[in-house]
Amino acid sequence: MFESNRYRFLILISIVFISGYSQGMLLPLLSILLEEAGVSSSMNGLNASALYIGILFASPFIEKPVRKFGYKPAISVGLLLVAISVILIPIWQAFWFWFILRIIVGIGDNLLHFATQLWITTTTSKEKRGRNIAIYGSAFGLGFAAGPLSTILVQFSLYLPFVIASGISLVTWFMLTRITNEFPDPLTSGSERVLSKYLHVLKIGWVALLPSFGYGFLEASLHGNFPVYALRAGLDVKAVSILLPAFVVGSLVFQMPLGIWSDKLGRKNVLLLSMLIGWICFSGAIFTTSVTFLFILFFLAGMMVGSLFSLSITYLADLLPNSLLPTGNILAGIFFGIGSILGPYLGGLFIDWFAQGSIFYAISGMLLFLFIATATHRSPEQSANFSTSS
Repeated sequence: MFESNRYRFLILISIVFISGYSQGMLLPLLSILLEEAGVSSSMNGLNASALYIGILFASPFIEKPVRKFGYKPAISVGLLLVAISVILIPIWQAFWFWFILRIIVGIGDNLLHFATQLWITTTTSKEKRGRNIAIYGSAFGLGFAAGPLSTILVQFSLYLPFVIASGISLVTWFMLTRITNEFPDPLTSGSERVLSKYLHVLKIGWVALLPSFGYGFLEASLHGNFPVYALRAGLDVKAVSILLPAFVVGSLVFQMPLGIWSDKLGRKNVLLLSMLIGWICFSGAIFTTSVTFLFILFFLAGMMVGSLFSLSITYLADLLPNSLLPTGNILAGIFFGIGSILGPYLGGLFIDWFAQGSIFYAISGMLLFLFIATATHRSPEQSANFSTSS
């Protein structure tokens, strides 16, 4: 077994990259294949939402196994679920078969993300926590950005992109076997009642969960609604293919600086600055259809709000005692999933309601709400131990 903390960290970051790569590959590739098969856009969107359904479905059930068996088995199961599901996708091209497999991928992704986030946050000092979670977020972002590139492999073989993604997952799984298993901090006496535990986490850390919701809302809205809005606004497909990567690249460029600044300046201050600038950028996007201006605004917005989920996890780790971090991370996943489902729905309604800037009204309004809620929040005194007993 390798005991090096650096080696373990590198393995965990590699796993997160693979998860991002798989998601980034499946979203566009399956959408293209379903479109070519004549599936309607609404049903295509429903199929894509299966991933988030899997994330939400798994969330209430993953804490106990991780506490009982440790981080390593949870990550192993998550990797295997992703690898097996991905390799099965091209075998049978059927809508509901793919829907079920995407749900399983969502379950596997949630399991491995939950365990890797928790393992990193609980074994990193507070002074370096922002930096390490920023690296975590960058790894996922790089994988998510690299995933769509695999769509060109279909011209050689339909199976090729799926075999590569599944194969890389299995290689990482074998690397994981070389590190020692660890467990979350045990719960304190009286803290095992589920409802009381979740309510206590919400009472202490609700403000840190809002950015998780915001990032899910933002990511799903941009990828699900913006192409529709852009085409209706007179932009072509080429413009869409330039603008969405601008947001992703912006988030990758500034993920690390924001994490380091949050270590020095405080999570809340950096979150407020990020939300404010993000709100300004998306509000400005309401009034223009210029590809150049939109590119600049998307890049700046990505720089500031592309790290919301990473900052959310780090802020949550600051507010909660280590024994409640597993519950906190589960709630972060739930908030992300709710945002991911609600974002495209509201974005679609706004596209129907407003002629110009529709989707940006929804996004900027959401960011303004998060900014006000975070700015007016007063941190309660952190509990060193949580007990529901009198």
